[in-house]
Amino acid sequence: MNTKQSLIAGIVLGSVVSLGAYTLLMPEPTAQQSGDSAKSTEKKPLYWVAPMDPNYKRDKPGKSPMGMDLIPYYGDEGKGPDEGKGTIRINPDVVNNLGVRTTIAEYKQLHTQINTVGYVAYDEDRLVHIHPRVQGWIEKLYVKAIGDPVEKGQPLYDIYSPELVNAQEELLIALDRKNKRLITAAENRLVALQLPQQAIERLKKTKQVSQNITFYAPQSGVVENLKIREGYFVKPGTTLLSIGDLSEVWVEAEVFERQAGQVHVNTPVTMTLDYLPGQEFTGKVDYIYPTLDAKTRTVKVRLRFANEKGEFKPNMFAQIILHASSDEPTLLIPKEALIRTGNQDRVVLALGEGSFKSVAVKVGRFDSESVEVLSGLSAGERVVSSAQFLLDSESSKTSDFQRMNHGSDEEDMSNMEAEAVSSATVNGTVISAMPDHRMVTIDREAIEEWGREAATVDFFVDDNVDMSLFTPDAYVMFTFEIRDGDFIIVSAMEMTKPEEQSQPQLQQGEGE
Repeated sequence: MNTKQSLIAGIVLGSVVSLGAYTLLMPEPTAQQSGDSAKSTEKKPLYWVAPMDPNYKRDKPGKSPMGMDLIPYYGDEGKGPDEGKGTIRINPDVVNNLGVRTTIAEYKQLHTQINTVGYVAYDEDRLVHIHPRVQGWIEKLYVKAIGDPVEKGQPLYDIYSPELVNAQEELLIALDRKNKRLITAAENRLVALQLPQQAIERLKKTKQVSQNITFYAPQSGVVENLKIREGYFVKPGTTLLSIGDLSEVWVEAEVFERQAGQVHVNTPVTMTLDYLPGQEFTGKVDYIYPTLDAKTRTVKVRLRFANEKGEFKPNMFAQIILHASSDEPTLLIPKEALIRTGNQDRVVLALGEGSFKSVAVKVGRFDSESVEVLSGLSAGERVVSSAQFLLDSESSKTSDFQRMNHGSDEEDMSNMEAEAVSSATVNGTVISAMPDHRMVTIDREAIEEWGREAATVDFFVDDNVDMSLFTPDAYVMFTFEIRDGDFIIVSAMEMTKPEEQSQPQLQQGEGE
């Protein structure tokens, strides 16, 4: 090895030794330095908020007025999709801390439970009223009080009637003459006067006229009313008593007008009574009455229940549950997922990966667990069903409540909701003004951004706007907002009408 090669090898060896020594001598980073580096990359919360009150915010951790730990809010930390105005993004860890639960909107049958009350009544199809067809005196009464049980064929009362005595005499005379025609006529008269068949047979056999005739119960049951006593004089048409059969009873229930359309014949029913605690009885709607009670605004429905044991007694009070189901599946979400305000119903959409947005929906019927969504959602979309109020309070501050690419039917409703939180600038001609009330009527032009055609509208004028601008026939450009349902003009300026701008100026000498 020559002198030059030896020099190069020495330089390389010296560099390696120096680098190794420097590495061994350099101190390792301390734990404090590592922590400072981690803290520099850790995002700080924007603020802390109460779990149950989104309006309670603080700039540091602490307790809410209800004694709960405040939750940090980090802002837009999610990486989910953007649905436009009102979309918020939250760190997945914060989502877990909030206890956010979601559910999927899906088509199911809506089971509406209608709770009402009813009263047990006699089955009027089995209620018999007893009237005499002759006049006479009640000689003996075998039933003494309302509610007495009777059996079919049991004696009810004895009556003395001269008319029945004469009819019996006529049959005996016909029998003595052996005139078949007269015999048949006399027998038919006795039958028409409701003389029992056994009394007619006894008369023909014994040839003895009975002064008192016994009448018998036409069916089994209980005495529903009793309007006679022994010695009463009665005439044809008088109601003597009524017998009700309690082997089956009616229950008459009332349904509010708004619920009547959900009830149909054969709708399943569950009944409970205080008289029989812990027991449930099932039945069906037998009949829906055709009229509405004008005072209570209710429709009466009739139910039937078998009563072989005699447990149901007329005039008993009953709790009724009607289980009405929709014929076709409808789009349903849990009731707890719906946020109801004074003029809007909405839900919080879970867009995925920490993104959420409040959107307006139109709802229909409710049951004990679900609510029907008529528009604003599609099947398969995921909505927040727990802790949605905090998410909604953040999203609704800037949300337009509109859906992106969700169909025209939802867009119409969303546009209406957008108007409630937006302002618009438009031109119009003043029709009339009331300065004392700061009200004007303006024939405004179309608002293209809202899809609204030209119309004549009444506006209130804000105190900061000069009312002298609104003289009749003035053409103005103005900006208005919607506050609590009123149209408020917040700025305005006088403009030149379009036809005046396009009209050519007359030169001197023209028209002369």
